[in-house]
Amino acid sequence: MCGRYTLITNIEMIFERFNVDVGNLELQPRYNIAPGQLIPAIIEDGGQRRLGQLKWGLVPVWAENEKIGYKLVNARAETLEEKPAFRRLLERKRCLVPADGFYEWQQRPEGKQPMRIMLKSQELFAFAGLFDSWTRSDGEKVHSCTIITTTPNDVVKGIHDRMPVILRPEDEAIWLDRDHYDTKLIRSLLVPYDAELMRAYPVSSIVGNAKNDVPQCIEELV
Repeated sequence: MCGRYTLITNIEMIFERFNVDVGNLELQPRYNIAPGQLIPAIIEDGGQRRLGQLKWGLVPVWAENEKIGYKLVNARAETLEEKPAFRRLLERKRCLVPADGFYEWQQRPEGKQPMRIMLKSQELFAFAGLFDSWTRSDGEKVHSCTIITTTPNDVVKGIHDRMPVILRPEDEAIWLDRDHYDTKLIRSLLVPYDAELMRAYPVSSIVGNAKNDVPQCIEELV
């Protein structure tokens, strides 16, 4: 599962890292991003990458109401082609979700310990996501997304039994390409990220409350 993550990098670095048009979008450092919130995401249309805000928690176009989004925060890589909520989106509506860390809770004898997981380099990376648009009864559009998860690598498996799919930088263009869909190729991208490039460290329990979106969330406990 991926239920919390961070994006504290400034928008200029996001522009450089992902070669994306950010338009007039302004972003503040986010230390504790939670489901139900608007999150930055990248889509590609006509060869042009755009950064915009999507609601985290997928509301498919055919949904009866928005509440389904709370159940579709994540999508399991192994069953994407079996689920009607995801099969069509996998073909045409793939997105990148920029991040620089994510949280999981490790079960310990004394209780659950939140851990922040990131690249050793502290660089930006991208989760593999799917997006869709749904229309409210008043005609207002809701643009939303889900983050794909896979089996854990060696860094994460001692913490949790799932981890978000982090795409290798060289695979991001393939993921965003809406004009070409190769089932086998796309499926091959949905694997655990190289554990040798990642680290995890304990953080304060304040991350358990989504209202706490402060620098103290990412401070390493010693």
